Amino acid sequence: MSKAQRQPETLIDAIRYFADPDTCIDFMVKMRWPDGVECPTCGSREVRYISTRRLWECKTKHAKRQFSAKVGTIFEDSPIALDKWLATIWLLANSKNGVSSYEIARSIGVTQKTAWFMLQRIRLAMQSQGGGKLSGSVEVDETYIGGSARFMHKSKRPGGTGMVGKVAVMGLLARETGEFQYRIPESTRKESLDPEVRRSIEAGSNVYTDALGSYKYLNDSYVHRVIDHAEKYAEGEVHTNGLENFWSLLKRAIKGTYVSVEPFHLFRYLDEQAFRFNNRKASDGGRFSAVTASTVGRRVTYKQLTGHGLPAGTVS
Repeated sequence: MSKAQRQPETLIDAIRYFADPDTCIDFMVKMRWPDGVECPTCGSREVRYISTRRLWECKTKHAKRQFSAKVGTIFEDSPIALDKWLATIWLLANSKNGVSSYEIARSIGVTQKTAWFMLQRIRLAMQSQGGGKLSGSVEVDETYIGGSARFMHKSKRPGGTGMVGKVAVMGLLARETGEFQYRIPESTRKESLDPEVRRSIEAGSNVYTDALGSYKYLNDSYVHRVIDHAEKYAEGEVHTNGLENFWSLLKRAIKGTYVSVEPFHLFRYLDEQAFRFNNRKASDGGRFSAVTASTVGRRVTYKQLTGHGLPAGTVS
């Protein structure tokens, strides 16, 4: 099979495959414009390719007539070559425990700051577009993300006890389809969790939760089954072990790879882990293709990522 036809199946395949800039552009064109290159500004297909600059020029006269394959994607305005971008996407999409910006910086030869910016853009491409309400048999559970107070310097240690200073995350897992979704509620009280469940799960579904009192009024719309973790972790089909598995993967990535995740960015790391979990049955090449197909129409700037212009205290 020729190089133009073959799709990479492993990391080393991907590195070799995308080493040629023209191959990278050809890959992007086939993914983005399967029916022919279109001008991102006016949508016209009357364009000409400038091979010396690897750019297209729209024949219609208007602003921004010249454009590259990066325009309108997460790669826009990035001086980083596509071969490095695509190798980084492969690594993040297929590393079970995530990959740190320091490791990416060493691997592709950029600064740690640049690598961090690249990874955050890729996490945007991993973000789910929603999937509608879950149905069938659905597990619901919550966990807390954040550093342990005993390991913090006294000046940074939050007041209070227990989960003070941590962020609550609610997970929902449809057993039949294997689809995971998450929510970041304001609290774990009934006023926050109960409405989230009703917005996320079709009425009449089987809902499995732990014994948290916030879920105790779900019986009016669902077949609600409860497992008390103080006594046991499973009783037949009544358990939340699927979500416990997801929490284990998430915390392994956060504690072992990323070490410190700011609450302002937590949802991005949840998007990353949710993507890999929801595509766990796909091949490495399949996950890579799914991410690259989602790079179009999405963009985030460095100022947005760092909270520039937000009220003081928003980014902690």
